[in-house]
Amino acid sequence: MASFIIRRLIASIFVLFAATFLMYLLVSFSGDPLEDLRQGNAPNKAELIQARTKLLNLDVPPPLRYFLWLAGLFRGDLGVSIQNQAVNALLGNAITSTLTLVTTATVVAIVLGISVGIVSALRQYTGFDYGVTLLAFLFFSLPIFWVAVLLKQYGAIRMNNWLASPTITVPVIIGMSIVTGLIWMSLIGGRWRRRLIVLGVATLATAAVLTFLSVTEWFADPSIGIVVYAFLAVGIAVGVTAVSTGLRNRKAVYASLIVAAIGIALYSPMMNYILNGMTMWVFLALALLAVVVSGAVGWFMGSPDRAPVVRTTAIVGFLVAALTALDKYMSYWAAYSNSSRVRGRPIATVGASTPGLGGNFWVQGIDLFTHLLLPTIAIILISFASYTRYSRASLLEVMNQDYIRTARAKGLTQRTVVVRHAFRNALIPITTIIAFDVGAIIGGAVVTETVFGWSGMGRLFVTALDAHDPNPVMAFFVVTGTLAVIFNLIADLVYAALDPRIKVG
Repeated sequence: MASFIIRRLIASIFVLFAATFLMYLLVSFSGDPLEDLRQGNAPNKAELIQARTKLLNLDVPPPLRYFLWLAGLFRGDLGVSIQNQAVNALLGNAITSTLTLVTTATVVAIVLGISVGIVSALRQYTGFDYGVTLLAFLFFSLPIFWVAVLLKQYGAIRMNNWLASPTITVPVIIGMSIVTGLIWMSLIGGRWRRRLIVLGVATLATAAVLTFLSVTEWFADPSIGIVVYAFLAVGIAVGVTAVSTGLRNRKAVYASLIVAAIGIALYSPMMNYILNGMTMWVFLALALLAVVVSGAVGWFMGSPDRAPVVRTTAIVGFLVAALTALDKYMSYWAAYSNSSRVRGRPIATVGASTPGLGGNFWVQGIDLFTHLLLPTIAIILISFASYTRYSRASLLEVMNQDYIRTARAKGLTQRTVVVRHAFRNALIPITTIIAFDVGAIIGGAVVTETVFGWSGMGRLFVTALDAHDPNPVMAFFVVTGTLAVIFNLIADLVYAALDPRIKVG
């Protein structure tokens, strides 16, 4: 393993050297960094041209200038832009902005896409499968700039208008209830009588919930409350256990319910005392503490086979803690929405934050969420389609293998066959797609950043390329090229972890 990694890293270094050299020459010959000064009418034009020439070493031939840039790279100095700004600072700001934008979108798209793809494969040739296939191809074919503009019109402008008086009309309640019932009917499956019962129950339950939200104008001042929180916490415990170990593992069920009970017991102290005066480091420490305590409960309850129980309780603890944080964020929604800077229009259309907003940790978190919402949805809709199709096709191929039929012949449950045998091997081809997507997405969603006013890696690259500014372009290329090599290596290592038949050597 070590020798393989060393060989790959050495080869990657030579590849990066060759690629950066070619890229530097292409950038240098693509345009003149002095063009704007030559076309200007400044009285000191000659002095400005001479200063920029000296600043960027433009009097040195491009092949030799590359080695000057490379020497600065080894010192950790990426040079300066044509505006005499340090590229290190520009790159740091761009990476931070891009990571903020794309990390959440990528994680959600991966989790949602793989989950829906797996369910679609298990419900092959059903209404749910056909519906997911239609949506996947629809989202995949939509141009991102058009999606972004539609989201700004309907997800921000009209949504903000509706939030001024958040009541849901009867036709909307009926339509959403029927659609929800059809989705649940497709997911549950079974005989027609069972499907009709599921359709009726889901439709009526959805209509009741939407009616309650409309009558109380819940969206103007949202909250979860202890009753709904307790119901959701128990639901999380049961649901996670059913997928992770199965409900036949009583120790996992009891341990997960204990974790949910701890969350319910701590709900009031957390909401009223502990979570006040929060900072980011305390927030992360509490999240880690929730996972550790939950894992400890699983360890004490899970003997002799502790590993699956610990895994299950840790996931339950994290989700229950996240539910508490969500309720705390909701408690500040009205204060944020009615602030003088937001003025009742909380869903943002441009930028990464509201200028001069101020406020505590929770208000700042809501502000970040409202600015991330639309660009995140735009990226998710496009990425969701590919992940869904790949995961569906991969699982269908695995489910037809001989070892899956053998596992079923041994009497294993459907959950065990899918989760322990099929799912792991189905992830092998998906790993390649994820590795390349994660490595490439740091390059920035150029169109999304442009439409929503995010100054990330994509905007940095396009702006520098238009201005014939070589150093920011090379900084962008170094980051994205290095990440592409690293994640390609990670994909090879994940292959070996997922499939013992694959030897890294």
